[in-house]
Amino acid sequence: MKSSNAILRAVAVFAATSAVQFLAGALVALLLPLKAPMPHLAQHFAQWMFLSNVVTIGALSILALRTEWRGWALGAALAAIPLAITLIDGIEGVYFLPNSPIEWNRIFAQSALAAALSVPVWMLLFGKRAATPQDHFHPFATKSAVERAWRFVVCDALYLVLYMIAGTIIWPYIKDFYATQTLPPMSIFLPLELLIRGPLFIVLCLLLVRMLALPRLSGALAVGALFALMSGVAPLLMPNPYFPDAVRWAHMCETTSSNFVFAAAVAWLWGQPRLVHAEALAHAA
Repeated sequence: MKSSNAILRAVAVFAATSAVQFLAGALVALLLPLKAPMPHLAQHFAQWMFLSNVVTIGALSILALRTEWRGWALGAALAAIPLAITLIDGIEGVYFLPNSPIEWNRIFAQSALAAALSVPVWMLLFGKRAATPQDHFHPFATKSAVERAWRFVVCDALYLVLYMIAGTIIWPYIKDFYATQTLPPMSIFLPLELLIRGPLFIVLCLLLVRMLALPRLSGALAVGALFALMSGVAPLLMPNPYFPDAVRWAHMCETTSSNFVFAAAVAWLWGQPRLVHAEALAHAA
């Protein structure tokens, strides 16, 4: 696909998904009225929201251009990735921000509705392109059950280590804010990270590995960059009424850097030095 055509398609997706988000927000507001007044939002909120959308749509467009997936499978995958990130982050937010007035049910409902409405947008604009010959790669195809198990455990443990290192680095900048919250005990924190967030993020990274189908080094860099943009930059770029700006910027630096290293490591461990043709992978499987 020519670059000009790809840019036009990405712009069209941005416009459509932005409209879908406003529609989803309006519908959720009708079905789930606010229980408490919304705190004052920062000025130029809409501009920041559009910029956040540009980051997410740009990353997903790169993924759509690279993958051989087409039709509803492509639309569902591209809509599900940011939705999954929102849900995973929200699960942690429920435990880490218990004193916040955030109505998580509204956020989850709006995100799910917007994702469902965006599936046909992605399918129509990117899912009907002519298929281009390229190598296919399935992260599980050439690995035994033992290889899959130890890779999964290593990636899960790495997520926790990176999470704690990055959190320790920014703690001086956020400790005053979290003094107003009730942080979960280790009996909740460890299962939350090791049994929920870590495994779910591994699955998302493996989906990116599968869709990009790049060699090990380039795949690791690409997966790390795309995952960091969608899980670190885009969610925290937009001001919100619950996080002070200093805390939000600190968390952005934390999540972007740690998630890049994590996703790149997952892609490296599950990737392969060079691409193998689809016929060879099918024979090996």
